[in-house]
Amino acid sequence: MNVHFIAIGGSAMHNLAIALHKKGYHVTGSDDEIFEPSKSRLASYGLLPAKEGWDEGMIHDKLDAVILGMHARADNPELLKAQQMGIRIFSYPEYLYEQSKDKKRVVVGGSHGKTTITAMILHVLNYHHMDCDYMVGAQLAGFDVMVKLTDTAPVMVLEGDEYLTSPIDRRPKFHLYMPDVAIISGIAWDHINVFPTFDNYVEQFRIFANLVSDGGALIYCGDDEAVKNVCTAAKKTLRKMPYSLPSFNIVDGKTFVEHGATKYQLQIFGRHNLLNMEGARLVCKELGVDDHGFYEAITSFKGASKRLETVDSNESVVVYKDFAHSPSKLKATTAAVKEQFPKRKLVACLELHTFSSLTAEFLKEYKGAMDAADVAIVYFNAHTIAHKKLPPITGEQVKQSFNRDDILIYNDSALLTADLLKMQWHDMNLLLMSSGNFDGIDFGELAGLVLGK
Repeated sequence: MNVHFIAIGGSAMHNLAIALHKKGYHVTGSDDEIFEPSKSRLASYGLLPAKEGWDEGMIHDKLDAVILGMHARADNPELLKAQQMGIRIFSYPEYLYEQSKDKKRVVVGGSHGKTTITAMILHVLNYHHMDCDYMVGAQLAGFDVMVKLTDTAPVMVLEGDEYLTSPIDRRPKFHLYMPDVAIISGIAWDHINVFPTFDNYVEQFRIFANLVSDGGALIYCGDDEAVKNVCTAAKKTLRKMPYSLPSFNIVDGKTFVEHGATKYQLQIFGRHNLLNMEGARLVCKELGVDDHGFYEAITSFKGASKRLETVDSNESVVVYKDFAHSPSKLKATTAAVKEQFPKRKLVACLELHTFSSLTAEFLKEYKGAMDAADVAIVYFNAHTIAHKKLPPITGEQVKQSFNRDDILIYNDSALLTADLLKMQWHDMNLLLMSSGNFDGIDFGELAGLVLGK
């Protein structure tokens, strides 16, 4: 098979390109900009384009398929030529379905927890040497790539993103996977540039729930009212399985979960992660892993990359980084760290970095989201806002949105770093939350300085 990627440098796209290369396909690609780590990873497999930019010459009649990335525009010259030549054009999710249509498909959906639940499922299956294909949105410990495709695995586990499919297909990605087993972890309004109202956003999950194959399993968080409403109203041909918070306790900063007469010590913590774990347990049961086998495996799960990931620590301080940026993720993550270490002061830093978080109207959704933090810090960059072509926001707007008069606002990462280092770091934890890096802060270097290394 000869496959060409338009916008091969994307996080998801370059992983699919590598997966197909490892499967024996002849893969080419192009992009107008490729950043790390995509650049080095593509180069290591001999897939890095010789030059940046679009080249119509890459489109020819020997191609079996073209895979179109979200980064490309609808008027991309390579796309236009492929359309003119009648070459089959797939979006990223369409091609994943094409590769998995004869397998049992598990799709993990939800506004939050998708990557963690997918990672948990893969960890458990890997622990028990159960073969599966997969697509996950983060690099996982023990897994070489974020996409694996084979001809032999009977199951494919897919992280089901609700964002748009491609420049020429405006459906949410998770509408294309047609699950046999689906999970919805939570619904909290996001992507307001695409879904302008909460109900419009919820509608995407209603559609997703009804795409599960007849007789298939719909697993959902029964503690989330919006999720519960969507799933209980879904078609009657599904096996509906709600889950809730398991019995647990915290001793000296360690979380133990109880199942029957047995206690299992976990390496993860936080109520949101315990809910994620319960959803993953029910999925694994659908795939043939009993409860004992699940808990035995999950005790060694350390979490997905950038999801309450420990950057560095000593006996009285832990520095965490987390991908949290939406209000629901932010609230769950700060609450988790505070509950795990109730006697330690929590300094929580959030970077407003996404389109939604930098929109004045959506900022109101953050009310109370950082209440669990002893010191709440919000960082945003005016240049980022201008680059996204959004109206400017002010520090006062941010304060009012979070409903905390004592919240600290920063626009200069060097000043933020300097002020953090002035604090007396003892019996304190630092939580850095962003889908970016606070305009160039090296988290590892900062953690070392905080810990006095």
